[in-house]
Amino acid sequence: MANPYEIPPEMRDFAERSVAQARKAFEGFMGAVQKTTGTMEGALTAAPGAKDMSAKAVAFAEKNVNSAFDLADRLVHAKDVQEVLAIQADYLKSQLEAIESQMKELGETVQKVSGVKK
Repeated sequence: MANPYEIPPEMRDFAERSVAQARKAFEGFMGAVQKTTGTMEGALTAAPGAKDMSAKAVAFAEKNVNSAFDLADRLVHAKDVQEVLAIQADYLKSQLEAIESQMKELGETVQKVSGVKK
């Protein structure tokens, strides 16, 4: 008896192609963001720490979106519902850790820029 939760190969192929296309589009978008950020660098030097904060925000966004693409890739290749749930649990745990680390790093940067001591 066929597994009712099994994804047909055609649908899996379509999902793989869709994730790859979305990732490629995002990479193009990030290239444009980095180019724009480089162009605005002169304006950002006027505000202390703005350049550093902007660079960190872009890097964090890129990392988080790439993590979501990695999740999509893993989900497309999941064999069953249990694997999907395990993948989602791992992703949630790693993203919470990443966000905690990112917020800590941004907080430290803000303190450094504002001159506030710990």
